[in-house]
Amino acid sequence: MMAVVLLTCFVAMMGAQQAQAANKSHEKKHDVKKLVEALEEQWRKAQLAGDAATMDRMLSEDFIGISMSGQVNTKAQQLERVRTRKLVISKIELSDMKVKLLGSVAIVTCQADVEGTSEGASVKGKYRYTRVYQHVPSGDWKITSFEATRIQQHRPSQEKTSGATDPKPENPVEEPRFG
Repeated sequence: MMAVVLLTCFVAMMGAQQAQAANKSHEKKHDVKKLVEALEEQWRKAQLAGDAATMDRMLSEDFIGISMSGQVNTKAQQLERVRTRKLVISKIELSDMKVKLLGSVAIVTCQADVEGTSEGASVKGKYRYTRVYQHVPSGDWKITSFEATRIQQHRPSQEKTSGATDPKPENPVEEPRFG
């Protein structure tokens, strides 16, 4: 009888320890997500200020960014665009932010209402983006990847009397680069 009581106490104690460990793990994940959300705000402010020094600290050395037009930029190229004011962002309003943690990687998806210029062309519009952070051995979280896509505004189709839609223009306009 005593062995049954001791075994029951042992099992209950182990279950409580496992529950406590699971709760701490959940709290840690929540804290990391809040940290990454704060990093997103820090990046937003750096973009608005044209703060290349902050951006330099936040980007990993092997950073790759893909703009909405498909242009690929390295860390050096991205910082040069900011320093030379080829990319000037005057407004960024973020919404629908989600942070997914996978080990030492955080994946952020977000919607951004953006205004500014890229190489003289307007980048005003709504975008969806993905930014990837990696937790590096120094303890910092570094941005390793970025990709932006413009959210197309829904336009009613222009139908002719024959019922056919207008053909695509022969020379499509290249989208300016945001990101």
